[in-house]
Amino acid sequence: MLTLRTCGLALLTVCVSVLDAYAQESRLQELGNALERAVEARAASKATDRFDDTFRKYSKRYFGPGFDWKHFKAQAMAESSLDPDAQSPVGARGLMQLMPSTYQMIQTRRPELGSIDDPEWNIAAGIMHDRYLWRLWSREVAEVERRYFMFGSYNAGEGTITRATAAARAQNLDHAQWSNIEAIAPSVPRWRYRETLGYVRRIDTYYDHLRAPR
Repeated sequence: MLTLRTCGLALLTVCVSVLDAYAQESRLQELGNALERAVEARAASKATDRFDDTFRKYSKRYFGPGFDWKHFKAQAMAESSLDPDAQSPVGARGLMQLMPSTYQMIQTRRPELGSIDDPEWNIAAGIMHDRYLWRLWSREVAEVERRYFMFGSYNAGEGTITRATAAARAQNLDHAQWSNIEAIAPSVPRWRYRETLGYVRRIDTYYDHLRAPR
């Protein structure tokens, strides 16, 4: 017959095992985050300045001189590691990893754009698409938060981020705060949210490295 003491010891053993498992998972997560930051820092330190003038040119043209062009270089690092020949499994191409259909849509409004595979035009179209998304969110999101929504929409699509803001409102959260979008992300249907949230964080990390004194 099991005694109360025996049951208590058994329960304690289970609790300790569970806590150890959580602690180990937390340590592994911390280690994974540290390794990811180290990889990102290494990539940022090796980032080529080959396309910097182009990022400066089109950032100024489409966002004005007050907007830091390094945001878009950081985005290209997250998209393609600054490889102008990059091509994703789904067909996205170039530094800014634009889908040909998206590029063609932009090209119809800007016929001066050449081939999607030309680094200059790829950068120009990517930043132009960013401007569209920036203006789209200007009606609801303060400027200090808006780049997260812009980059999130670039990755996941504006419809997905709109669904996320609706989910935040449904939970009485401020939908114009990106931290709240991160919080409700798992509840948003048809969204590979881990990819998008990681993408936005990588851009921020790369940007911090790019603007740090060397």
